[in-house]
Amino acid sequence: MDEFLKKRLITFLTILCLIACCGSVPKVEARVRRYKWEVKYEMKSPDCYKKLAITINGRSPGPSIVARVGDTIIVELKNSLFTENVAIHWHGIRQIGTPWMDGTEGVTQCPILPADTFVYKFVVDRPGTYLYHAHYGMQREDGLYGSLRVLLNEGESEPFQYDYDRSIILNDWYHNSSKQQSFGLSSIPFVWVGEPQSILIQGRGKFDCSTPGTPTALCNASHPECAPYAITVVPGKTYRLRIGSLTALSALSFEIEGHNMTVVEADGHYVEPFTVKNLFIYSGETYSVLVTADQDPSRNYWMSAKIVSRNSNTTNGLAILNYYPNHPRRDPPTTPPAGPHWDDRRPRLAQSGAIRARRGFIHPPPQISDRTIVMLNTQNNVGGYRRWSINNVSFNMPHTPYLIAYKHNLLDAFDQRPLSDGHDFTTYNISAVQTNPNATTSNAAYRLKFNTTVDVILQNANTMNPDNSETHPWHLHGHDFWVLGYGVGKFDATKDAGSFNLVDPIMKNTVAVHPFGWTALRFRADNPGVWAFHCHIESHFFMGMGVVFEEGVERVGELPSSIMGCGHAKGFYKP
Repeated sequence: MDEFLKKRLITFLTILCLIACCGSVPKVEARVRRYKWEVKYEMKSPDCYKKLAITINGRSPGPSIVARVGDTIIVELKNSLFTENVAIHWHGIRQIGTPWMDGTEGVTQCPILPADTFVYKFVVDRPGTYLYHAHYGMQREDGLYGSLRVLLNEGESEPFQYDYDRSIILNDWYHNSSKQQSFGLSSIPFVWVGEPQSILIQGRGKFDCSTPGTPTALCNASHPECAPYAITVVPGKTYRLRIGSLTALSALSFEIEGHNMTVVEADGHYVEPFTVKNLFIYSGETYSVLVTADQDPSRNYWMSAKIVSRNSNTTNGLAILNYYPNHPRRDPPTTPPAGPHWDDRRPRLAQSGAIRARRGFIHPPPQISDRTIVMLNTQNNVGGYRRWSINNVSFNMPHTPYLIAYKHNLLDAFDQRPLSDGHDFTTYNISAVQTNPNATTSNAAYRLKFNTTVDVILQNANTMNPDNSETHPWHLHGHDFWVLGYGVGKFDATKDAGSFNLVDPIMKNTVAVHPFGWTALRFRADNPGVWAFHCHIESHFFMGMGVVFEEGVERVGELPSSIMGCGHAKGFYKP
């Protein structure tokens, strides 16, 4: 027997012995993936207009994290902003066993002070498309964000085929800083942030430098940072595009000229495949779509992102699908697609209703819930300030993070009075401006019995402007939830609960609530910790549109001192 065959035989016999002894071939050992990041200011021109941005290692979007299931992520983060605190949330990572690493200032940690270094350490426990972004004030919209992709382990395969894997982040971009915006939002008179100046695709957009009032010295249409982003494709190959939205305000429609997109994943869960021309995506959501380069290879094609659900005059974001060997800077010969009309809700509702869990990967929801919380989203006044409220209560963040306060019994750090599980919905007219728009504020939390099933009904109503209701993408930290259904109008518990999808609902961490409509979701309160649940629109959360859930905090292990140092926990920090 030659040496090659002998080695093959030994390998084969070794595998047989492992199977006999262990029942299976052992998995590849999980890796530790280390990153060293510095958060700092940089002058950037992502849409040709120069402004101060917040970057990671000089980049925005920041570095992409790519890991495999079971890997440990360690990010050593230095705050070099000098005048601003920082916290980074790992969006979609449930932080099972490490709730203090969720990166939510005021909820799970004290902020990272200027010149300080903080180490995030957590395990990524399932495959999927995720994000990371600032979770301090409204900093996310200054450029502090990036992608986090978790792959299957070697030898495992997805339930769909593709040749190459790419990530794209969609964002809206303002020329005013988040500090300027937050000042206006918290002023009397109220100053709204307005529509964004640009839509960015993977950090690149195009603002019209000839816009009246634009300083010539600040806008350069030929700046290399605002050249269109291009994805190069090989004709005939299929690409998995992982598309995430981290807009501060805007709902978007994304399309690729002349190409269909097959949706196969949403927020880390496999979707029963369906094909779209326009992908509607809301802030905080991620989707994987399959795109085959099956069009005329002699030219390039537009990728476009348009604002929907708001009557915006912001120019569509544009990028290029570059068919190799065409030059990636070669513009397509066609006019970019115009996209759907901004106020056509029908296709948006149709896409929401079309998403189902993929057969073979369905996680059946509990058939009944132990508690139902109905949350009425309204716009209000509180002491002359414009606010958003849930059941007539506008959320204020306390100075001591909830996780620390609950774990160390610092219960005087925030309001202990229970919040309401509902509102007077029988008499509330969701289609009218209220005669009394006033609300109250609170920093109380919802306390959930551990391991129980909770239903949340999110109900949209009219704002303080006539005939106006907005789209709100709601994000839950620490969990995925089952999306049981959507509806138009006021939720009717007797009628609408009977239409819930309890067979194959998709699981997500972010879901849209459509204008004058409702969305129903269900989750298990089985992850010990304290978790934020809020509208993912930066200005809306800043103005009070959010709540906090506490569950099983007594099961949480000893908290690291690195998350301490603010509010009532000032003396707990040990450098």
